[in-house]
Order: sequence, then structure tokens, then C-alpha cells
Amino acid sequence: MGPKIKFRKQKKYRSDVIATAQASGLILQFWNALLVGDDLTVISIVDDPEYAYLLDAIYDTSNIEEWKNFRFNYRGLRLWSLTYEQELTTPLHITAGRGFTECLQHLLMRGARVDLAPGGTTALHEACEECQPECVKLLLQHGANPNATNEDGQMPLHVCTELDSLECAKHLLAFGALINGQSLDDNDTPLHVAARHSLPDHMELYLRHGAALNLQNEEGNTALNAACSKPQDCASLERYSRVCHMLVSAGADIHISDADKQTPLHMACKNANPDVVDLLLKYKALVNEMDYGGDAPMHNILKAVAYKTDHEPERIVQALLNYGSIRVWPGALPKVLKYCCTSPRTIEVLFNAYDRLKITEAWVESVPPEVFQKHREFYESLFALMQTPRSLQHLARHRLRTFLEGRLHNVIPKLGLPTFLKNYLMLAFRDYMH
Repeated sequence: MGPKIKFRKQKKYRSDVIATAQASGLILQFWNALLVGDDLTVISIVDDPEYAYLLDAIYDTSNIEEWKNFRFNYRGLRLWSLTYEQELTTPLHITAGRGFTECLQHLLMRGARVDLAPGGTTALHEACEECQPECVKLLLQHGANPNATNEDGQMPLHVCTELDSLECAKHLLAFGALINGQSLDDNDTPLHVAARHSLPDHMELYLRHGAALNLQNEEGNTALNAACSKPQDCASLERYSRVCHMLVSAGADIHISDADKQTPLHMACKNANPDVVDLLLKYKALVNEMDYGGDAPMHNILKAVAYKTDHEPERIVQALLNYGSIRVWPGALPKVLKYCCTSPRTIEVLFNAYDRLKITEAWVESVPPEVFQKHREFYESLFALMQTPRSLQHLARHRLRTFLEGRLHNVIPKLGLPTFLKNYLMLAFRDYMH
């Protein structure tokens, strides 16, 4: 009796192993077909009633090496992983994210659940993130929820963060996506996202569909604040400038500050975008507004000069001074020289806002030898003022600028003066001090 039972158990075990091995091989074949968009293989497998359940199979890909020796759970249709953090996906997610529209269509026509989100995100989110507009359209046509939220509380429009996702955004709006829908965690709208990622075409699309310009997110930022506060490299300055021009032209409020009382002008100065600073000043941004840290826009740009020399920070300092910005306390000028010396034009325009400079040997020591050698002509002209007073021409300029404080940008262009003299009064760069 004992051996008989043992035999039966052994026989049952062998049949289970064979069945599992066969199923495992077919499941791997199905997986590989999804990865390469082999729609014929996908159809041949899911059309078999025995394997129709694979339409909504859930795969854990957190450790792809475990695919070679995986254990499959037939009830959950899930690969078991030894890792704590699972990365779950489905056939719809795989095909939608890779742009395999034919495979995706076959799966949807056979009843795959369009809003299944085992890993916290739907296939529609996946298609939008990967900029697959045809897949987005197909999912929406089969009933995908355009306002479903993922595990981060974002709707599909919130994950349209690339230039190539524009068509995806168009399809979402056509199928009822909320133009002012806010993410659950950050209260971002699609306009915040487009502004933060400098997407001018998305911006135009959203504004055309009635996006609210001045809605504030969790941090108190409007879309304009979001655009100005995003760190920007030289290559993206022009795009951010376009986005800000669009927002301001559409009526965005340039005076709304965030939770730290930082206005768009504070942020544009911190990120050293001279075109945006010019725009905001033109629309009457408050040049001496203080944030909670006591910093005005001038403080922000001077702190950024050393890291943003390629952004032409001198243009921002010049614009701020011409619109009536506060100046640095004269006793702090040596410190400013030390930290901003790699941008001699910034030093020039800032120091030309004073009628006299009390230059000492400490100033000379503030400029590293290699910086001095690189900009030798300028620093020689600056340090020569240690023994020589400022020119009468400069003193006359300073007197007139003091008289027109805060009105320079309005008055000087209207004066019947030669262009070179107007430029001189507006602190045009000459690359030396006199």
C-alpha cells in the first residue's frame, strides 16, 4: 500500500511538471511575441481557448533574469519574484508602450481589459509616456478612461512630457480628458506639466481648449511659476522663453508667488534666463519684491552667476538695475567680485551703478590668477581705479541715473540723444572700466 501511494504521488508529480513545462514554454513564446510585435503568434496563442486567459496575464519584470527559471501562478497569472519591489505589466502595456498597434488591436478585440493597472498605471499611461499616438487612439476607441489616475495620482495628460507626445495629448482631449484636471499629489494641471517641460505646442493646444492660467498647485506655483522655476540649460532657454511669452500674452498673472513667496521674476533670475527676465520686467514685475528668505531678484542672479556664465547673467543684472533694482551694499562688493569674477561683464555693469569704488588690495586678491589672466584687460582697468577717480563722464551718467531711478527704461529711449549715448546711460557693456 505504501509503495502504491508513493507511485501515485510520483505519477501525479510527473504529469504536473510536464504540464507546467509545456505551459511555461508557451507563455515564454507569448511573451517574446509581445516584445517584438509578432501579432500572428499572439493571435495563434490567445485564440486557443486553453490560453485565452493570457489576454490579461500579469507579469512581474522586476528581475528579468528570473524569467529563465520562473514559477508561474495560474490563479494570479503572475511571475513570482524574490524581490520586494515588483514591476508588473500586461500584454496591453507591452504592446501599447512599444507602438505595436496590430498586436494591441487584436488583444483589445478579444476582450483584454483596457484599464487594467496591476502596477499602478494603465496601458494608456504607458502609451502616452512612450509617445505612441496610434496606440493612444486605439485604447481610447476601446473605452480607455482618459482621466484614469496612476499610482502617482497622474492622469494620462500629466504624463505627456515629451515634444513627441503632442498627438497623444490631442487624442486625449478629443476623448474627454480634463483640461484642468489636477494630479492627486501635487495638484498639477496639464498646463503646469507643459510649462515645466517647456512644451510650447502643448501649451498652445491647452490654452485653445480653455486651460486655466492661474491655478496654483500644491507648492503655490502657477504654470508661469513652474516654467520659470525649472532648471534650464543653454539649449532650453529659448523654449522656456517661448512658453513664458505665450503664458504672459494669454494673461498669466506675473505677480503670483509660491509658498516661499518667490515670484516668477525671482525664479527666472535664479535660473538665469535673460529673455524671460526682460519679458517679466516689461510687464511690470516688481523688481524689489522680497521672498521669505529676504532675497530680491538681484540676490538670486548674483548667487547664480558663477554657475551660469554661458547664460549671459550680465544682461539680467543690467536689466534689473535699469528697472530700479536695489544695489549691493558697497561693503559687500569684494565678496561679489570673488564669486562673480568669472563673468567680468557682470562685474562691469554692477560696479558701474556706483559713483565711486573704494578698491583695495583685498579686491585684487579676490580674483584668482587664472581668471585675471583670462580677462586681463578688464581687471587691469578695474584695479587701476585704486589710484584714479572715476571719469567725469561716468559721474554725469550716475547723476542722471540717480535722478531717473526706476524710470530709466521709460525715459531714456524717448530722449533725443544719439544711440551710443542712450546705450551708455543704460549701462551698455564696454569690457573695461573708466
